Amino acid sequence: MRMPLPKARLRRIGRILLVAVLVLLAGLGSYVGYAALRATRSVTLPAPTGPYRVGRAIAEWTDHARADPLAPPPGGPRRLSVWLWYPAEPVAGAETAPYAPGAWTGLHLGGALAWSETKFEDVRVHAIADVPVAAGRFPVVVLEPGMGFAAPQYTTIAEDLASHGYLVVGVTPTYSANLTVLGGTTVQASEAGNPSVFDGDDLHTGQAQAAGDRLVRVWADDARFAAAQVLTQSAFTGHLDTTKTIYIGHSFGGAAALEACRSDPYCAGAADLDGTQYGTVVHSGLAKPLMFLGSQDSCITGTCAPATPADRSDRAAAQSLLNAGSGPVWCYRIAGTEHFNFTDYAAYYLAAPTGLLLALGPADGDVVLTITGAYLSAFADRAVSGRPQALLAAPSPYSQVEVQRTIP
Repeated sequence: MRMPLPKARLRRIGRILLVAVLVLLAGLGSYVGYAALRATRSVTLPAPTGPYRVGRAIAEWTDHARADPLAPPPGGPRRLSVWLWYPAEPVAGAETAPYAPGAWTGLHLGGALAWSETKFEDVRVHAIADVPVAAGRFPVVVLEPGMGFAAPQYTTIAEDLASHGYLVVGVTPTYSANLTVLGGTTVQASEAGNPSVFDGDDLHTGQAQAAGDRLVRVWADDARFAAAQVLTQSAFTGHLDTTKTIYIGHSFGGAAALEACRSDPYCAGAADLDGTQYGTVVHSGLAKPLMFLGSQDSCITGTCAPATPADRSDRAAAQSLLNAGSGPVWCYRIAGTEHFNFTDYAAYYLAAPTGLLLALGPADGDVVLTITGAYLSAFADRAVSGRPQALLAAPSPYSQVEVQRTIP
């Protein structure tokens, strides 16, 4: 029979536990205070590496030829917010644009996590708002975000591409993005635009595949509409190469980029950043230059040791697409990365608990974004000019990059 502990000993244990709890709370409070203060310090996104200064404009375009199938209720014309980054004339004394102006600040993490992320007014970009386009003619790059994301959350890679002589058209997919801004008003995602079947472990079911195949057509139509619409903008008259368009996307936007390229005769090439492929292109392949850039354990390049049914599904889709295609192909993975490393989240300050909640790998975020920009600009140069690019060849000069396939 076990004897009860003496009361004096119980009191001592109670005091020890109380002290431990108080120390823990004090430490937690100190960390929260530090993190909240740290989040108010300015963060400058990685600098563009090309020779051009960068301009930025924000527009809203309406595709009157399409009824929006994602709106609740559907039926009105499809409206899109479009961000434009472009080579710009130097303007003495001009201030850089705000990272997320007006209602776009709603993209910032809210609620209990608001203290843990760099405040958007403290994020410094390199583009200048609404300045004249530089002299020359520039190919168009259409950039599509991942599911739930918006175009401004890819500012780093957009600015870098623009600095290398490309007009980047960032399309936020209305009703699929968690937030977009139209007419100064925020618009949230809808069930049709961001189906709940995509959540969690359901992502690779047959139902999710069918939903993805339907939705990717809408996003691909958005991309093609944006590529055509930018040619009508007076600010860019005489500055665009109208014969070549490159489609780039992250995550579900990567699938849309491939599908848009498949159906656009002016497509010069497409790049998929860590995105599972959907749609007709999976079975038809591409005859144009193609690049896959995956995170460390990604199977979207068609080469991996699948650990889950989702991995096997990703690998099968990529292999089908690659086997059906006939164009040049480059496939890479970046060590130390996860899915969000291809977004500006990699450059923000995030407190440790929030960082753990997001799909961010341990690799230096700025370095990964710089590597991603280097590969995107090299791929775009190859797709437009047809000339070999040293960076695309194996082995990579970056120790973080694993070259998995090159078919020049």
